[in-house]
Amino acid sequence: MLAPLRERNYRLWAAADLVSTGGTWMQVLGLNWVVLSVTGSAATMGFTVMAQALPVLLLGGWGGALADRLPARPLLIACQVIRALLALALVFDTGRLWPIYLVAVLSGVISAVEGPSLGRFGSALVSREALGSALALGSVLSSAGRIGGMALGGVLVGLTGPAPLFVINAASYLAVIGALAIMRPGSMRTLAEAPASDRGVRAGLRYVLGQPVVLIVLAMSFVLGSLGRNYQVTMAAMTAGPLHGGPGAYGVLSTVFAVGAVAGGLLLAGTGRATLPALVGAGLVISVLQLFSGLAPNVLGFAALILPIAAGAVILDTIVSTRVQLDTREDMRGRVLAALGMTSSLSGIVGAPLVGWLCDTEGPRGALVLAGVVTTAAAAAGGIALIRVTGRRTQPVAAALGRTLIEQPA
Repeated sequence: MLAPLRERNYRLWAAADLVSTGGTWMQVLGLNWVVLSVTGSAATMGFTVMAQALPVLLLGGWGGALADRLPARPLLIACQVIRALLALALVFDTGRLWPIYLVAVLSGVISAVEGPSLGRFGSALVSREALGSALALGSVLSSAGRIGGMALGGVLVGLTGPAPLFVINAASYLAVIGALAIMRPGSMRTLAEAPASDRGVRAGLRYVLGQPVVLIVLAMSFVLGSLGRNYQVTMAAMTAGPLHGGPGAYGVLSTVFAVGAVAGGLLLAGTGRATLPALVGAGLVISVLQLFSGLAPNVLGFAALILPIAAGAVILDTIVSTRVQLDTREDMRGRVLAALGMTSSLSGIVGAPLVGWLCDTEGPRGALVLAGVVTTAAAAAGGIALIRVTGRRTQPVAAALGRTLIEQPA
């Protein structure tokens, strides 16, 4: 599980990610609470997520092509500088919505370029054999940063308002810039590169469309991401609505979610077996638990369900990222990761406003129950499709409740 930490460059990257992730989630908490406080609408909060996701969907293909062509370090440093400036821009006006929407759109444009480059660069820091463990360990460290960010942010937003959260996030990008600047290029793994005639967006699209397993995994990721992963919307709606909580309760639930994410990352990193059966099992478990979370009587009961949901969500996301990288060509890495990023963005564009609208019309409880039913069906359908494509059988789904359905290597 700790093998990737033997690499100096990965240690620098992991430490920087821990700091930056903490700042990012402080900003997410602050923005969500500003939007909900100004409008009182979960749907409006969902539109903020959509504004950030839309540029990734529209520009992700070009971002992936750039990631397969350009050197990653200078590109990533430039992206961090711009992100810091955008975070500072939020400090000067947190009472109106249009600056928030503008920053969300510009952040999405940066993500379209940055996301594939981050994935390709990260995979060059460790050996191919250690990639699965590195991704799982990265999930653990990111979740730890989320715990710290949400815990501190939950305290600060109640004491000082959201502005200090944006300042801290801007400062956190300095850690990433510093780590990138002092890494040793000679210790990085050289990834295969496509010939000049095979580096375009269309070539990447043709390649992804020819990978049926990847397409099924992306389809599952889309449905479960759109209806089952928008807890930044549903947690706030449940807290402010039927659970009768405040900013402190929202911060506590966000921290519990992050603790569960750490547990899920440790579980997957410890086994090192990011398999397709585990993917199906995690999807089924978190979908069923989501359904029951809509029936939680109080904050404590909701938190008890959020914990395993978060663990399963990290397992699901990490397996998706691992499979689409290990099961595809290295010279297509940036464009394949761009396809994953575009899928995630599409799920945000569709899911965040939809879940917010369901919260406003059916109530937060009804939204969680209905979404849980749909995602459970989608996870089961995805498992059947994978069995047909791969010709393999998974162990019974019931066993997944205790062992995340890990039986055979994919």
